[in-house]
Amino acid sequence: MSHSPEVVTMRAEPDPIFRYLRWATWSVVLVLLLWQFLPWIERGIIGLTAEPRPVTARGELAADEQTTIEIFERASPSVVFISTRQRVVNPWTRNVLSVPRGTGSGFVWDDLGHIVTNNHVIEEASEATVRLNDGRSYRAVLVGTSPDHDLAVLRIDVPFDRPPPVPIGTSGDLKVGQKVFAIGNPFGLDYTLTSGLVSALDRSLSEDNGVTIEHLIQTDAAINPGNSGGPLLDSAGRLIGINTAIYSPSGAYAGIGFAVPVDTVNRVVPQLVAQGKYIRPSLGIEADEDYNRIMSEQFGVKGVLVLRVAPGSAAEAAGLRASRSDGRGGVIPGDMIVALDGEAVESVSSLLSRLDEYRIGDRVKLSLWRNGDSVEVSAELQAGR
Repeated sequence: MSHSPEVVTMRAEPDPIFRYLRWATWSVVLVLLLWQFLPWIERGIIGLTAEPRPVTARGELAADEQTTIEIFERASPSVVFISTRQRVVNPWTRNVLSVPRGTGSGFVWDDLGHIVTNNHVIEEASEATVRLNDGRSYRAVLVGTSPDHDLAVLRIDVPFDRPPPVPIGTSGDLKVGQKVFAIGNPFGLDYTLTSGLVSALDRSLSEDNGVTIEHLIQTDAAINPGNSGGPLLDSAGRLIGINTAIYSPSGAYAGIGFAVPVDTVNRVVPQLVAQGKYIRPSLGIEADEDYNRIMSEQFGVKGVLVLRVAPGSAAEAAGLRASRSDGRGGVIPGDMIVALDGEAVESVSSLLSRLDEYRIGDRVKLSLWRNGDSVEVSAELQAGR
C-alpha cells in the first residue's frame, strides 16, 4: 500500500515594519474620525443650551481710561455739529436752490451763544445750522471771520439750558509729547473722540488761497474731514487748539494733523465778537514776498525789504526808509527788517506772524539792515488796514 507524501504549507510571518505602518495608518484614521465628530460628541455629553455665558468681572477701569472718559463727558456738551448750505442757480430754470455744502465742527465760546469754528468750514456758505449735543438745532448768524487765522465766529440764540463754554487753556507752554484729545464730527459721524500726542510745535501751513498760518500745533490725534473747527484738549480738558487741517495725500487720516493754538484763538476771537473782524497790529509798510525773496538772495541778507512807508504811519515816525527808483529803471533798496525784538525775521509772513503776537499801541524794537550797516529803531504799532 503506497502513501502519497504529505504537503505542509508554511505561512510567512508579516514583516514587523509592515505591521507598524498598518497600525500607524489606522491610528491616524481613528484620530481624524474622532476630530471630525468631536463637536457632536461634546454636544451629546455637555448638551445644548440657550443660556448666555456668565460675565467675567472686569474690575476697576485704569486711571488713564477714567481720565479720558471724564474729559469726553465734560467737553462733549460744549462741542457742536455744523452743517452748511449754499445757494446756487439752476442754469435751466433760473430757480435759486439751497444745496448742502459741507459739515464741520465747532464749540461754545461763551454764555452769549457764540460758536467758534474754522473759517473754511463756513466759507462761501449762504447759511449754517448748528446742532447741539442734545439734538437741538439752531440757525446760525455769522459774526465775523479772520481768514488769516482760519477762524470764524457764529452766534445762535439758545433760550434755555445753554451748553457750557469750553474751558480755556494756554498753548505757549505746550511740550512735545503731551497727550491731547480731539472731539469732532469726522465724515458726519458726530461726537467722535480721538487721542494722541503733541507731535511738534510752531509749524507753518500754506493754504490754497495763499495765506500762511503760523505757530500751528502738530498732532497725531486722528483728524479727518469734518473734524475741522473742533476743539483740541489737553489732559485737563482745557482748550489748547482748534483742529484746522490734515496732511494726507489721500484726504484721510495719515497721522499728521494741525491745530490753531489757543493763544492765537484767545487773541483773535474776542475782536471778532466785538468788531466782526480782526485788526492786526501794523508798522504801516508795504512789502512783497516774491520781490523780498529776490532782494534777500541778491544782498545775502534775510529779512523784509521795505518797499513803501505809509505817510503818518508808525514806520514813518520811526524813521524807516522806503525803496526808491534810481532814475535809470533800477531800484535803490530801502531798509530791510532783519529782527523784531531780537527775534529773526526772514520773510513777510514771519514778520506778520511776529507782529500778531503784540497789541496795537505796543512798542517794538526793529533791527534794520541799511546800506550794509546795522541800525536799531523803536516803533509803536498801529492798527492795520
